[in-house]
Amino acid sequence: MSLTVGQQAPAFSLYDSEKKKVNLDDFKGKNVLLLFFPQAFTGTCTKELCSTRDNIALYEQVNAQVLAISVDSLFTLARYKDDQQLNFPLLSDFNKEISKAYDCLYDTFVFDMKGVSKRSAFVIDRDGIIRYAEVLETASDLPDFSKIQKTLSDLK
Repeated sequence: MSLTVGQQAPAFSLYDSEKKKVNLDDFKGKNVLLLFFPQAFTGTCTKELCSTRDNIALYEQVNAQVLAISVDSLFTLARYKDDQQLNFPLLSDFNKEISKAYDCLYDTFVFDMKGVSKRSAFVIDRDGIIRYAEVLETASDLPDFSKIQKTLSDLK
């Protein structure tokens, strides 16, 4: 069942690329832009996350914390974050539990890979309520960042 605007965001606790446990509840009182991406070191994912990196001031201006999640291991994410000089946490959903909870998991991805996160974007407000939800079926598509920015600006 897909998540919709107005629902409580599913809680999570995942390790980041720095081997620290990160909980959604850590950001109560702050808006969160939650980005799921299929895999580190791939073209569209790199384009999306580097664009987010380059525009981080836009998110900071609206009191939003960016968090990016994939099913890659935290070791892969650490290398990727370092290589791309990403300035927000990358969280490992290696066990695929959070991608399932947010209903953004491919049954089968390229090369017959099972259980890869779909490119998705969720804006979660200060109270943990989903204010924007976009789950993309095609991995080469990007979320609508203008709508994301508008949603975050409206929450300010």
